[in-house]
Amino acid sequence: MSLSAVLLAAGSSPSPSPSETAPSVPTLQDAQQSASNAAGWVEENWSTWLAIGLRVLLIVVIAAVLRVAVRRAITKLIDRMNRTAQAVDGTAIGGLLVNVERRRQRSQAIGSVLRSVASFLILGTGALMILATFEINLAPLLASAGVAGVAIGFGARNLVTDFLSGVFMILEDQYGVGDQIDAGVASGEVIEVGLRVTKLRGDNGEIWYVRNGEVKRVGNLSQGWATAGVDVTVRPSEDLDHVKAVLTQVGDTMSKEEPWNEMLWGPVEILGLDSLLLDSMVVRLTAKTMPGKALTIERELRWRIKRAFDAEGIRIVGGLPAQADGDADADPTAGMAAPSVFANSTSPQSAAASPISPPLSK
Repeated sequence: MSLSAVLLAAGSSPSPSPSETAPSVPTLQDAQQSASNAAGWVEENWSTWLAIGLRVLLIVVIAAVLRVAVRRAITKLIDRMNRTAQAVDGTAIGGLLVNVERRRQRSQAIGSVLRSVASFLILGTGALMILATFEINLAPLLASAGVAGVAIGFGARNLVTDFLSGVFMILEDQYGVGDQIDAGVASGEVIEVGLRVTKLRGDNGEIWYVRNGEVKRVGNLSQGWATAGVDVTVRPSEDLDHVKAVLTQVGDTMSKEEPWNEMLWGPVEILGLDSLLLDSMVVRLTAKTMPGKALTIERELRWRIKRAFDAEGIRIVGGLPAQADGDADADPTAGMAAPSVFANSTSPQSAAASPISPPLSK
């Protein structure tokens, strides 16, 4: 094929139409048709969308109002608890209860937990209702949440146990900050109370972190009042009336001096003879004290009783049997053991026990 034929064939190819080279311009009729379709669609669906919007707005308003109302009700309940605690503070019954500051801390903790739980329940329920308004199937979501909750519950059952135990511990007011408790696994002063862990300061200054779920029983040494008890052991020959008069004087003097008059919540009572033996007799004293101050009162009572007995010539005995007054002139060799026959090297017993010497070699 010649070059001229090729050029002739290329020049005779069909040229593109004007509609393919330039975009079509919508006409006025097309715009009117589109506007009519949109208006018709809006006219058909505006009532549905308006109903959905009003329903969502109503759910949001109800949830917000209900949340505010519940939170205010909880706050008023907490304030009423605080006013009740302030009313009994300073009275006779108030001394047997926890102080106002501790009640305030406990009520604030309870109020915070209740407000958080109420907000979570109200807002969560509102969110689910809004999703249901848009005709979203909540069955898969709820099923997934249920399965996830079961899995988390099995995997973190100790955490859930600790949290629930902490909540009930706060609600029941088992102990608080500053209390001296015996939690079984550890004992000491409570320095921090949480919903999962309680921190204790031990007697030697150590800090114990005790999970609330591990506490099976709690002995609170700081609630109500404590009892101080002192046993005084004297000789059976002492005059009981004289001993009682001295102990009564010690108790009365101590209860009138500061700061012991604040720690003693009752008079020092002499219960009488706790035991009576051949070489001693025990007189028991007791007193109702401020919580956590029993050991301090007992130490001070022993100190004062010893000084008073020394001034009155009353001897305190204990441990070794008491000796009579004339025992000082006794024979000093009375307690020595009898001499042994083995101490004499010429005695037959010593000769029989001596080793046999080996024979001499020739």
